Amino acid sequence: MSLVHVALVSQTEKIKPAQLSAASAALQKQVARDFGPLWGIQATVDAFPDLKKLPLGYWPVTVVDDINEPGAGGFHSDRNNQPFALVQWDEDWTVTASHECLEMLADPYGNKLAVGQSLDPTQGQVQYLVEVCDPCEDKQYAYAIDGVVVSDFYTPNYFDSAPARGVRYDFTGAIERPLQVLENGYVSWHDPVSNHWFQVNLILDPSGKPVDIGVLDGSAKSIRNWVDGQVRKHREGLRKGGKIGYGPHAAVGKITEKTSKAVKAVDQAQVCRGEALIDQISRMIRPHPAGNR
Repeated sequence: MSLVHVALVSQTEKIKPAQLSAASAALQKQVARDFGPLWGIQATVDAFPDLKKLPLGYWPVTVVDDINEPGAGGFHSDRNNQPFALVQWDEDWTVTASHECLEMLADPYGNKLAVGQSLDPTQGQVQYLVEVCDPCEDKQYAYAIDGVVVSDFYTPNYFDSAPARGVRYDFTGAIERPLQVLENGYVSWHDPVSNHWFQVNLILDPSGKPVDIGVLDGSAKSIRNWVDGQVRKHREGLRKGGKIGYGPHAAVGKITEKTSKAVKAVDQAQVCRGEALIDQISRMIRPHPAGNR
Protein backbone atom coordinates (compact mmCIF):
# COMPACT_ATOMS: atom_id res chain seq x y z
CA MET A 1 0.00 0.00 0.00
CA SER A 2 1.62 3.25 -1.12
CA LEU A 3 1.72 6.29 1.17
CA VAL A 4 0.09 9.47 -0.15
CA HIS A 5 1.20 12.91 1.05
CA VAL A 6 -1.48 15.59 1.30
CA ALA A 7 -0.75 19.27 1.91
CA LEU A 8 -3.25 21.62 3.54
CA VAL A 9 -2.36 25.01 2.07
CA SER A 10 -3.67 28.47 2.93
CA GLN A 11 -3.91 31.16 0.23
CA THR A 12 -6.01 33.41 2.46
CA GLU A 13 -5.09 35.73 5.31
CA LYS A 14 -8.28 34.73 7.14
CA ILE A 15 -6.65 31.55 8.44
CA LYS A 16 -4.06 31.98 11.17
CA PRO A 17 -1.04 29.64 11.21
CA ALA A 18 -2.25 28.01 14.43
CA GLN A 19 -5.67 27.33 12.87
CA LEU A 20 -4.07 25.78 9.79
CA SER A 21 -1.86 23.56 11.95
CA ALA A 22 -4.81 22.46 14.09
CA ALA A 23 -6.89 21.64 11.02
CA SER A 24 -4.01 19.71 9.46
CA ALA A 25 -3.54 17.67 12.63
CA ALA A 26 -7.26 16.87 12.75
CA LEU A 27 -7.30 15.77 9.10
CA GLN A 28 -4.23 13.62 9.72
CA LYS A 29 -5.97 11.92 12.64
CA GLN A 30 -9.16 11.47 10.60
CA VAL A 31 -7.28 9.86 7.71
CA ALA A 32 -5.12 7.62 9.90
CA ARG A 33 -7.68 6.63 12.54
CA ASP A 34 -11.12 6.83 10.87
CA PHE A 35 -10.94 6.83 7.10
CA GLY A 36 -7.80 4.94 6.17
CA PRO A 37 -8.54 1.63 7.92
CA LEU A 38 -12.03 1.44 6.37
CA TRP A 39 -10.89 2.29 2.83
CA GLY A 40 -7.42 0.73 2.83
CA ILE A 41 -5.63 4.05 2.34
CA GLN A 42 -2.49 5.39 4.01
CA ALA A 43 -1.77 9.11 3.85
CA THR A 44 -0.12 11.97 5.70
CA VAL A 45 -1.59 15.48 5.97
CA ASP A 46 0.76 18.42 6.62
CA ALA A 47 0.20 22.18 6.76
CA PHE A 48 1.95 24.64 4.46
CA PRO A 49 1.56 28.44 4.52
CA ASP A 50 1.27 28.78 0.72
CA LEU A 51 1.91 26.95 -2.54
CA LYS A 52 5.49 28.22 -2.84
CA LYS A 53 6.41 26.06 0.15
CA LEU A 54 4.83 22.93 -1.30
CA PRO A 55 7.26 20.02 -1.78
CA LEU A 56 7.03 18.01 -4.96
CA GLY A 57 4.82 14.95 -4.76
CA TYR A 58 2.25 16.43 -2.35
CA TRP A 59 -1.43 16.63 -3.26
CA PRO A 60 -2.55 20.10 -2.16
CA VAL A 61 -5.87 21.03 -0.59
CA THR A 62 -5.79 24.81 -1.02
CA VAL A 63 -8.06 27.26 0.81
CA VAL A 64 -8.78 30.57 -0.96
CA ASP A 65 -10.92 33.57 -0.07
CA ASP A 66 -13.66 33.08 -2.61
CA ILE A 67 -14.35 30.72 -5.51
CA ASN A 68 -17.24 33.00 -6.46
CA GLU A 69 -19.95 30.40 -6.80
CA PRO A 70 -22.93 30.52 -4.39
CA GLY A 71 -23.41 27.29 -2.49
CA ALA A 72 -20.21 25.65 -3.72
CA GLY A 73 -17.51 24.93 -1.20
CA GLY A 74 -14.79 23.26 -3.23
CA PHE A 75 -13.84 20.78 -5.88
CA HIS A 76 -11.01 18.45 -6.75
CA SER A 77 -9.33 17.79 -10.07
CA ASP A 78 -5.96 16.79 -11.42
CA ARG A 79 -3.35 17.87 -13.92
CA ASN A 80 -0.52 15.69 -15.16
CA ASN A 81 -1.59 13.00 -12.70
CA GLN A 82 -1.27 15.42 -9.77
CA PRO A 83 -4.59 15.63 -7.90
CA PHE A 84 -5.50 18.78 -6.01
CA ALA A 85 -8.49 20.31 -4.27
CA LEU A 86 -9.75 23.86 -3.93
CA VAL A 87 -11.76 25.04 -0.92
CA GLN A 88 -13.59 28.30 -0.31
CA TRP A 89 -13.01 29.90 3.06
CA ASP A 90 -16.02 30.31 5.33
CA GLU A 91 -16.79 29.45 8.93
CA ASP A 92 -17.10 25.78 7.94
CA TRP A 93 -13.94 25.60 5.84
CA THR A 94 -12.51 22.69 7.84
CA VAL A 95 -15.56 20.55 6.97
CA THR A 96 -15.07 21.31 3.27
CA ALA A 97 -11.33 20.70 3.48
CA SER A 98 -11.98 17.33 5.12
CA HIS A 99 -14.62 16.50 2.47
CA GLU A 100 -12.27 17.30 -0.40
CA CYS A 101 -9.28 15.57 1.17
CA LEU A 102 -11.17 12.31 1.73
CA GLU A 103 -12.77 12.29 -1.72
CA MET A 104 -9.42 13.00 -3.34
CA LEU A 105 -7.84 10.09 -1.47
CA ALA A 106 -10.69 7.71 -2.27
CA ASP A 107 -10.77 8.61 -5.98
CA PRO A 108 -7.91 10.86 -7.10
CA TYR A 109 -8.93 10.96 -10.75
CA GLY A 110 -12.73 11.06 -10.61
CA ASN A 111 -13.44 7.80 -12.41
CA LYS A 112 -13.92 5.23 -9.65
CA LEU A 113 -17.21 3.31 -9.81
CA ALA A 114 -18.97 0.90 -7.44
CA VAL A 115 -21.78 -1.52 -8.31
CA GLY A 116 -25.08 -1.27 -6.46
CA GLN A 117 -28.83 -1.45 -6.86
CA SER A 118 -30.28 1.63 -8.54
CA LEU A 119 -32.24 4.18 -6.52
CA ASP A 120 -34.59 4.25 -9.51
CA PRO A 121 -36.93 1.24 -9.08
CA THR A 122 -37.25 0.86 -12.86
CA GLN A 123 -33.53 0.06 -13.14
CA GLY A 124 -31.47 -2.86 -11.91
CA GLN A 125 -27.83 -2.86 -10.93
CA VAL A 126 -25.95 0.31 -11.83
CA GLN A 127 -22.51 1.85 -11.36
CA TYR A 128 -22.20 4.57 -8.72
CA LEU A 129 -19.58 7.29 -8.86
CA VAL A 130 -17.52 6.99 -5.67
CA GLU A 131 -17.76 10.33 -3.84
CA VAL A 132 -17.46 9.32 -0.24
CA CYS A 133 -18.79 12.46 1.43
CA ASP A 134 -21.59 13.59 -0.89
CA PRO A 135 -24.60 11.66 0.52
CA CYS A 136 -23.80 12.85 4.06
CA GLU A 137 -21.99 16.12 3.37
CA ASP A 138 -24.29 18.46 5.32
CA LYS A 139 -22.69 19.99 8.41
CA GLN A 140 -25.29 18.46 10.72
CA TYR A 141 -23.66 15.05 10.08
CA ALA A 142 -20.08 16.28 10.67
CA TYR A 143 -18.09 15.44 13.80
CA ALA A 144 -15.23 16.98 15.75
CA ILE A 145 -11.64 15.86 16.19
CA ASP A 146 -9.72 17.77 18.87
CA GLY A 147 -12.10 20.69 18.47
CA VAL A 148 -11.89 20.78 14.64
CA VAL A 149 -15.09 19.91 12.76
CA VAL A 150 -14.59 17.41 9.90
CA SER A 151 -16.85 15.79 7.33
CA ASP A 152 -18.70 12.53 7.71
CA PHE A 153 -18.08 9.92 4.99
CA TYR A 154 -19.62 6.65 3.86
CA THR A 155 -17.92 3.28 4.11
CA PRO A 156 -17.49 0.62 1.38
CA ASN A 157 -20.62 -1.05 2.79
CA TYR A 158 -22.66 1.89 1.51
CA PHE A 159 -23.15 -0.05 -1.73
CA ASP A 160 -24.37 -3.28 -0.09
CA SER A 161 -27.38 -4.96 -1.67
CA ALA A 162 -29.36 -5.08 1.59
CA PRO A 163 -29.13 -3.67 5.12
CA ALA A 164 -27.63 -5.84 7.85
CA ARG A 165 -27.49 -5.50 11.61
CA GLY A 166 -24.26 -4.12 12.99
CA VAL A 167 -22.96 -2.83 9.64
CA ARG A 168 -21.68 0.73 9.49
CA TYR A 169 -22.67 2.59 6.31
CA ASP A 170 -21.03 5.88 7.27
CA PHE A 171 -18.58 6.80 9.98
CA THR A 172 -20.96 8.62 12.33
CA GLY A 173 -23.90 6.23 11.93
CA ALA A 174 -26.21 8.85 10.39
CA ILE A 175 -26.77 6.65 7.31
CA GLU A 176 -28.97 3.76 8.37
CA ARG A 177 -29.16 1.68 5.19
CA PRO A 178 -27.27 1.16 1.92
CA LEU A 179 -27.48 4.00 -0.62
CA GLN A 180 -29.41 6.31 1.70
CA VAL A 181 -29.00 9.98 0.77
CA LEU A 182 -29.27 12.32 3.74
CA GLU A 183 -30.63 15.87 3.80
CA ASN A 184 -28.70 18.16 1.41
CA GLY A 185 -26.80 15.18 0.01
CA TYR A 186 -26.53 13.65 -3.44
CA VAL A 187 -25.33 10.57 -5.31
CA SER A 188 -24.71 9.87 -9.02
CA TRP A 189 -24.86 6.67 -11.06
CA HIS A 190 -24.61 5.18 -14.54
CA ASP A 191 -27.35 2.92 -15.90
CA PRO A 192 -25.68 0.42 -18.28
CA VAL A 193 -28.97 -0.34 -20.07
CA SER A 194 -29.78 3.21 -21.18
CA ASN A 195 -26.13 4.38 -20.98
CA HIS A 196 -27.42 7.50 -19.20
CA TRP A 197 -26.19 9.03 -15.95
CA PHE A 198 -28.62 9.87 -13.17
CA GLN A 199 -28.48 11.69 -9.88
CA VAL A 200 -30.54 12.02 -6.71
CA ASN A 201 -29.76 15.49 -5.37
CA LEU A 202 -31.71 16.52 -2.28
CA ILE A 203 -30.50 20.10 -2.63
CA LEU A 204 -31.88 20.48 -6.13
CA ASP A 205 -34.96 18.35 -5.40
CA PRO A 206 -35.76 17.41 -1.78
CA SER A 207 -38.28 14.83 -3.04
CA GLY A 208 -35.40 12.53 -3.99
CA LYS A 209 -36.62 11.99 -7.55
CA PRO A 210 -33.80 10.73 -9.83
CA VAL A 211 -32.76 13.22 -12.52
CA ASP A 212 -31.45 12.08 -15.92
CA ILE A 213 -28.29 14.12 -16.56
CA GLY A 214 -27.44 12.60 -19.94
CA VAL A 215 -24.84 10.46 -21.70
CA LEU A 216 -21.18 10.81 -20.77
CA ASP A 217 -19.16 12.90 -23.19
CA GLY A 218 -16.22 10.82 -24.36
CA SER A 219 -13.95 13.86 -24.35
CA ALA A 220 -14.63 14.60 -20.66
CA LYS A 221 -11.60 15.03 -18.44
CA SER A 222 -13.13 12.66 -15.91
CA ILE A 223 -16.53 11.26 -15.03
CA ARG A 224 -16.65 13.44 -11.93
CA ASN A 225 -15.91 16.66 -13.84
CA TRP A 226 -18.49 15.80 -16.49
CA VAL A 227 -21.18 15.00 -13.90
CA ASP A 228 -20.45 18.24 -12.07
CA GLY A 229 -20.76 20.16 -15.34
CA GLN A 230 -24.10 18.56 -16.15
CA VAL A 231 -25.47 19.34 -12.72
CA ARG A 232 -24.21 22.91 -13.04
CA LYS A 233 -26.26 23.24 -16.24
CA HIS A 234 -29.29 21.86 -14.45
CA ARG A 235 -28.76 24.32 -11.62
CA GLU A 236 -28.52 27.20 -14.09
CA GLY A 237 -31.84 26.08 -15.59
CA LEU A 238 -33.45 26.11 -12.15
CA ARG A 239 -32.16 29.61 -11.55
CA LYS A 240 -33.66 30.84 -14.79
CA GLY A 241 -36.93 29.27 -13.72
CA GLY A 242 -36.93 31.35 -10.55
CA LYS A 243 -35.67 28.66 -8.21
CA ILE A 244 -32.43 28.39 -6.30
CA GLY A 245 -30.28 25.41 -7.24
CA TYR A 246 -26.94 23.95 -6.29
CA GLY A 247 -24.37 21.70 -7.94
CA PRO A 248 -21.63 19.56 -6.42
CA HIS A 249 -18.12 20.99 -6.45
CA ALA A 250 -19.05 23.72 -8.96
CA ALA A 251 -16.38 26.37 -8.91
CA VAL A 252 -16.12 29.26 -11.34
CA GLY A 253 -15.07 32.72 -10.34
CA LYS A 254 -11.98 34.81 -9.70
CA ILE A 255 -9.01 34.47 -7.39
CA THR A 256 -7.44 37.58 -5.92
CA GLU A 257 -4.53 39.18 -7.73
CA LYS A 258 -2.25 38.22 -4.85
CA THR A 259 -3.04 34.54 -5.34
CA SER A 260 -2.52 34.77 -9.10
CA LYS A 261 1.01 36.22 -8.93
CA ALA A 262 3.94 33.97 -9.65
CA VAL A 263 5.47 32.56 -6.48
CA LYS A 264 9.14 32.75 -5.55
CA ALA A 265 11.13 30.08 -3.76
CA VAL A 266 14.64 28.72 -3.60
CA ASP A 267 13.78 25.34 -5.07
CA GLN A 268 13.01 26.01 -8.73
CA ALA A 269 11.09 22.75 -9.13
CA GLN A 270 8.74 23.79 -6.34
CA VAL A 271 8.41 27.24 -7.89
CA CYS A 272 7.41 25.80 -11.26
CA ARG A 273 4.80 23.53 -9.72
CA GLY A 274 3.42 26.29 -7.53
CA GLU A 275 3.11 28.62 -10.49
CA ALA A 276 1.43 25.91 -12.56
CA LEU A 277 -1.08 25.23 -9.78
CA ILE A 278 -1.89 28.91 -9.33
CA ASP A 279 -2.31 29.33 -13.08
CA GLN A 280 -4.58 26.29 -13.28
CA ILE A 281 -6.67 27.43 -10.31
CA SER A 282 -6.99 30.89 -11.85
CA ARG A 283 -8.24 29.40 -15.11
CA MET A 284 -10.68 27.07 -13.38
CA ILE A 285 -12.34 29.82 -11.35
CA ARG A 286 -12.20 32.59 -13.94
CA PRO A 287 -15.01 35.18 -13.90
CA HIS A 288 -18.42 34.28 -15.29
CA PRO A 289 -19.26 35.73 -18.72
CA ALA A 290 -21.60 38.70 -18.49
CA GLY A 291 -25.19 37.64 -17.98
CA ASN A 292 -24.32 34.05 -17.15
CA ARG A 293 -24.78 34.31 -13.38
